[in-house]
Amino acid sequence: MNNTKGLVAFLTLGCKVNTYETNAMQLLFRQAGYSIVEFTDTADIYIVNTCSVTNMADRKSRQMLHKAKKKNPNAIIVAAGCYVQAAKELLEQDDSVDVVVGNNQKNRIVEIVESYMVDHQECSFIVDVSKDSNYECMYIEDAGERTRACIKIQDGCNQFCSYCIIPYTRGRVRSRAEEDIVSEITNLVQQGYKEFVINGIHLSSYGADEQNKDFVRLAGKPLLHILEKINGIKGVERIRLGSLEPRIITEEFVSQLVKNEKICPHFHLSLQSGCDETLKRMNRKYTTKEFLDGCAILRKYYKEPAITTDVIVGFPMETEEEFQQTYAFLEKVSFSQMHIFKYSVRKGTRAEKMTPQIGENIKTERSNKLLALNHKLQTAYEETFVCKEQKVLFEEVTTINNKKYIVGHNERYLKIAVPTYETNMEHLLNTICHVKIENILEANVLLGKIG
Repeated sequence: MNNTKGLVAFLTLGCKVNTYETNAMQLLFRQAGYSIVEFTDTADIYIVNTCSVTNMADRKSRQMLHKAKKKNPNAIIVAAGCYVQAAKELLEQDDSVDVVVGNNQKNRIVEIVESYMVDHQECSFIVDVSKDSNYECMYIEDAGERTRACIKIQDGCNQFCSYCIIPYTRGRVRSRAEEDIVSEITNLVQQGYKEFVINGIHLSSYGADEQNKDFVRLAGKPLLHILEKINGIKGVERIRLGSLEPRIITEEFVSQLVKNEKICPHFHLSLQSGCDETLKRMNRKYTTKEFLDGCAILRKYYKEPAITTDVIVGFPMETEEEFQQTYAFLEKVSFSQMHIFKYSVRKGTRAEKMTPQIGENIKTERSNKLLALNHKLQTAYEETFVCKEQKVLFEEVTTINNKKYIVGHNERYLKIAVPTYETNMEHLLNTICHVKIENILEANVLLGKIG
């Protein structure tokens, strides 16, 4: 520790892409001779990888930057990421922030911070991501978990949903080179990782860069191609996909996808609303029929696939009838899990100007109804696996209700716990075992027995 150039603490807010980028920035600092410490520790440099998906995320980003300055007033405070792109002028005037680093500049983070150390002049490094067509090359050697690594293969979004700021903070679609992806995963396999979660800001648009703008025409072929390459890497046991655009789920795409045997039958299709009128206002480019057809295709090719989704309640102008249409549609699809979000106004988006906006009490009431429906659907899905054998990748030993369990996930991302009976089972960590499901242990956790 005495030989270190300094102590650097990171905090990640937001999505898994941000988590990947934080891991990559940590590697850059380690390679430059710095030591990484916890954000709660006293550090010389604090880096907050910010989020701007909602106004609340903006507020959280500001709070964490101010918290870091309070922790050590003499430290260098760095704001990085999406909130930087959305609130450049505000952050440049914030006395708690010394260095501002936007997206597509994070791979220069060490150079930028060390430049600030020389003269302590406040510095801002932000590019216009709407005009930058280059993919920002970053790498990881450690994903922060023992068994599962998230891999970023794509950045940016061209969809411009009416409620979303991300195309403005992340820019247009940019795809990572095939050789970089394969090299990184091959290296991580050698570090012992068995499962790889393939992520992007709009993953389905992988390969739909400036020269290939037509997302629909591409029909997921570039994504299929890179998944086939990853599937062929020796030592990769599982490939899990991040959030997918519903329109990519076609007969042509899924019939080819299923040939890659390492792909987990777990598909997150972001729905947002089960009402066609609401989807139009959101500028989502599919109908509920198209979404339902996609789910049917997945169930045709995969046995009991986990189909999960996101839903926004209380979107501007959402009537009670539209909400009821959404409720009925969610029930009809029968998702294995739903993430329910109450709509919050995002400055700078078209939805901000839509009227009428829905009152918080109505949003809460509708959210509670969908949360109850989610519990019902999730429990029903979990119950279908009782008395069945599952392949579980064990990740940790933990305590549930004062009893010790070894815990992991199956291919469908169901959490499964096996009691340790006071014996040492840590040798099973990062191994895949056959487990018979006996019951539901608690909410979102199945009880199993090895063998």
